[in-house]
Amino acid sequence: MKHWMFVLAGLVFAATAASGCQRRATSAHAVAAITTDACAAALAPGSGRSDRDRAITQAQQQAGARGATRDAFERLGYLYVARARVANDPGDYTLADLAAGCLESRYPGDAGALLLKGHVLHQLHRFSEAERIARTLVARRTVVLDYGLLGDTLMEQGRLAEAAEAYQRMLDLKPFYQSYTRAAHLRWLRGDLEGAIESIRLAIASASPRDPESAAWAWTRLAVYELQAARFTAARAAADSALRYQPDYAAAHLARGRVLLAIGRHADAIPILREATRLNPVPEYQWLLADALRLEGRGSEAEEVEQELMTRGAIADPRTHALYLATRRISVPRALALTQEELQARADVFTLDARAWALAASGRVAEAHQIISRALAEGTQDARLFLHAGVISAAAGRDREARQWLGRAEQLRPMLLPSEASELTRRLMNNPKT
Repeated sequence: MKHWMFVLAGLVFAATAASGCQRRATSAHAVAAITTDACAAALAPGSGRSDRDRAITQAQQQAGARGATRDAFERLGYLYVARARVANDPGDYTLADLAAGCLESRYPGDAGALLLKGHVLHQLHRFSEAERIARTLVARRTVVLDYGLLGDTLMEQGRLAEAAEAYQRMLDLKPFYQSYTRAAHLRWLRGDLEGAIESIRLAIASASPRDPESAAWAWTRLAVYELQAARFTAARAAADSALRYQPDYAAAHLARGRVLLAIGRHADAIPILREATRLNPVPEYQWLLADALRLEGRGSEAEEVEQELMTRGAIADPRTHALYLATRRISVPRALALTQEELQARADVFTLDARAWALAASGRVAEAHQIISRALAEGTQDARLFLHAGVISAAAGRDREARQWLGRAEQLRPMLLPSEASELTRRLMNNPKT
């Protein structure tokens, strides 16, 4: 396995929220202005000074050298993907696509170029297009990463049974980091928390020491799983391990902040959540930071964060932005429109949940109940999902059902945002027989 291929490990999860960060000088618009030729654009020099930027510069030099091999452009493409994941820069996905285009132009029909392009399409939420590429690849050859891409695209489209078959094929072909990470997430989606923890620990043990971002990603997932299990010490230790591998890893900062909130250390959580939000200013992060600020009586600061969320949230992460609007009961028509658009691309558990929540906020309770029931059908153990199911069931006059879901949300209370936890408390007081 070539070293750079490990950057694919967490793409299935990275695609769940598009980045809204500022783009570098080498973003999509900048490279388009330089040239329309894919090779020249992929090789256009950037201005960054981080270790990742220097690695990309070195790869560009190797790819641009006389007699460069196909591997040089493939490596460059995956380095762009890796930088996009850490720096939350969507422009790098365009650069990765250009590298794939260059590889394809020099080596027509190259399977590696096709796989790289498939992963870029996946990151851009063009799941059906990525699925077509994956199916083309698995029909042509038997390579473990092709089945990973296929499973990722199917999962995002809500086709978990088919995704499970693809992931099982991965494990059968090669039980290693990337198959373990996908097995962990699939187990979690199906409600098997301890199985997810077992699989993610296998991923951690098999992670490449030359790829700190992949190790950080796996440790971060473990932190979230341990938080859900209410093992707060273990969750914090896992988040700290992630940050030792990748100090600027936004998701690890977020996980650490969530643990601190769960144990009541609100003031300590705020600077950590600020750093997470600085690194990745997307709605989920901003929403949590604003909630933490309000817990500490810093309402004016919370309003500033929320204003940024309102300004850029629909671009950064439409699904979570819609959830925020529906929760706050503001711009509900906008929430409905955003969730409808999202459903055109994917129909996973969380997109269905967002759609049901927006429908409930608009008073379309019967439709909301139908869709939340679909979201619950896979057995995913998620506090927000259960809270929404409880509220929607209550609105539909299904009091017993509402008490059931609210009770299950209570069991996972640490996973809720503070404002959601407050809503849960209020609902439980109104439905005391949980």
